[in-house]
Amino acid sequence: MTQFERMMAGLPYHGDDETRSIMMNTRKLLFEFNSTPPENTERKTEILRELLGKTGEKFYIEPPFRCDYGCNIELGENFYSNYNLIILDCTRVVFGDNVLVAPNVTIAAAGHPIHPDSRKKYEYGMPVRVGNNVWLGANVVICPGVTIGDGSVIGAGSVVTKDIPENVVAFGNPCKVYRKITDEDRKYYYKDRVFDVEDY
Repeated sequence: MTQFERMMAGLPYHGDDETRSIMMNTRKLLFEFNSTPPENTERKTEILRELLGKTGEKFYIEPPFRCDYGCNIELGENFYSNYNLIILDCTRVVFGDNVLVAPNVTIAAAGHPIHPDSRKKYEYGMPVRVGNNVWLGANVVICPGVTIGDGSVIGAGSVVTKDIPENVVAFGNPCKVYRKITDEDRKYYYKDRVFDVEDY
């Protein structure tokens, strides 16, 4: 079993020529993506389709963007990320449809053993899954092995260390469920402010 295969299987692994080669190719593509003129959206989309494991028809990532491998990232339909998205994708990181990502979000599928002797040589990856219709607020950190359920909102500055169920508002460090999202929430766009538009 290669180190890359061990990495994808959730087993302890260490970097080798194969993993370093993939990462170098990823860095070259990211350099081009992050340096492409803002009006050249077609080229940016081409680079991301080459870099990422899977994309929907419609998606957008605002530069700058950073990841380790790219090939382990799957985007659903209508994915949008604002500035400074970082994904440590040493294993699968999967997003559902209609996911919104605010600035400065870090998703770390990568981890290191607690004991310093083993940490010197080995790391591991545990998959991260973000469901459909999820909103990740600014400066959210998602740790290895976490799943976020459909429809949930993760508040700004949260550190998500455990799974979050569907259709809840959750926030904090560590991130905890605050309340369920209900039909009553449909009439508000911000706190107690009611929608005044007719096309809603």
